[in-house]
Amino acid sequence: MARGKKATKRRKATRPRRKSHAGRAKASPKKRVVRQAAPAVKRLPVKKAAGKRAPVAAPAQPPPKKDEPLSAKDLGILRALARSLADIGNLPVQKERAELWRRLNRLERVRPMILLQNGTWHETGDVIKLKCEGEWARGQEWGLRASLYQWDTVADDLVYDNVAYSPIVTRNPGWGIAVDATRPDHQFGACHYNAVLKGDEDPEEMIKLPTITVDETETDRIYQKMNRIYDGIMPVRKRGVAWSWFAVMDLFIQWRGLDNTFLDMVDRPEWVHAWMNRMTEWVMEEWDQYERMGLLSLNNGSCGSVGVGPGGLGITDQLPARDFDGTHVRRCDLWGHATTQIFSEVSPAMHDEFSLAYESKFLSRFGLAGYGCCEPLHLKVDLIHKRIPNLRRLSMSPWVNVAVGAAAMGNKL
Repeated sequence: MARGKKATKRRKATRPRRKSHAGRAKASPKKRVVRQAAPAVKRLPVKKAAGKRAPVAAPAQPPPKKDEPLSAKDLGILRALARSLADIGNLPVQKERAELWRRLNRLERVRPMILLQNGTWHETGDVIKLKCEGEWARGQEWGLRASLYQWDTVADDLVYDNVAYSPIVTRNPGWGIAVDATRPDHQFGACHYNAVLKGDEDPEEMIKLPTITVDETETDRIYQKMNRIYDGIMPVRKRGVAWSWFAVMDLFIQWRGLDNTFLDMVDRPEWVHAWMNRMTEWVMEEWDQYERMGLLSLNNGSCGSVGVGPGGLGITDQLPARDFDGTHVRRCDLWGHATTQIFSEVSPAMHDEFSLAYESKFLSRFGLAGYGCCEPLHLKVDLIHKRIPNLRRLSMSPWVNVAVGAAAMGNKL
């Protein structure tokens, strides 16, 4: 519901529907066959708070860990797994599928492309048995075994590389604001965000612009270990920032609370806009520094099969920009992505005012853009495309009206 130019009455902000999650049966491991693999995913422990308020640390990069030597036993395990993954990456099917993604991203008509992004490791992770002893080695082992496990069980269109990528480690101070959440005993239960913002805070005082630094020691340490693992199996290349996720409203709601935010959008829109402005400024400064410091890496398929949000792989011949010098990657050489999942039931006008107005600023610097995730966007396609003219990919939830969404997208996306 749009707010008129001279309107003073309260506007209604509809609340998102509660979604249910069906249980999934555990998959059993199978003998490995040559099919299609899936990306290495590092499993994180599930923390429970038994219905209590559980403050979560403000998002920030952890300090570097003490160097951990790679034992002969761990090295042998990792190299054996790496050989299996290298065999997959060298299959002809990888080039065939890469070409299909390339054609799809040119808006050519190809068969439906399927990409499984596994978010169920908290259910199926117990099928992976780790044998390494060192903490860092176990993390690497889990990623390799996860890829091979998905190769055994999924036949999607993920493209596997025959190159191993070692991260350029950056340090970011984060936002400096903690999240206070009430979580149930059940790991699938809904989370309630308790307001840490009371409604009178000045965002410029609370959020300091970030200063990005590179941890050269940690970057080199990981690179040397990766070379030991993959020596003679596949080349190792360093890779910087290649993936974006601009979702400042989704984060703001975790600080302010869902009900409070929706009421603020009606009663105190100027205060919400002040926060959106400052948060957008923070992210823009972060990416300005990445670009100035030469920390960006291509996400068009040249530096691995990097996804564009949840909408598929970014393999394309329409990036980088024509004036790319072959060395210094800029945002105009990359895909960018943004989403506001929490606005699934908010009107198009309010979605535009409180989210797209800021998301468009971020995405305007990128060569191509993706938008959306798990929210239904079938009634907002024209609005999104108008705000984001470089939009190429649009992701919607399974609850959309497919016919309406497809008609709105036409041949534009």
